[in-house]
Amino acid sequence: MNEITAQELKTWKETGAPFQLIDVREAYEAELADLGGLLIPMGEIIQRLDEVRTDVPVVIHCQSGNRSSAVVQALMQRYGRSNVLSLRGGLQGYLQEVGPVEPGTKQP
Repeated sequence: MNEITAQELKTWKETGAPFQLIDVREAYEAELADLGGLLIPMGEIIQRLDEVRTDVPVVIHCQSGNRSSAVVQALMQRYGRSNVLSLRGGLQGYLQEVGPVEPGTKQP
């Protein structure tokens, strides 16, 4: 499984590394806490596949890492995407490893 740790993601953010962050949680979940990624709920990812970039690494996250792992697996196996990574532990893991996120920060 292609994964990235919370610390690795934090480093990418701090250094300005090129990547896309996609949140596959539902909208009501994203309202509670947000890492600043593009919100594409898991059930919509296939219909919105054109929004998933192919030119940079794509980090996909959910609440705990289960949904994002399933999405990454599907994108790799069914659609041949090799640039997708699941955030290990999801948002919960990020908050535990890195700490609170800055409110209102969005990735460009």
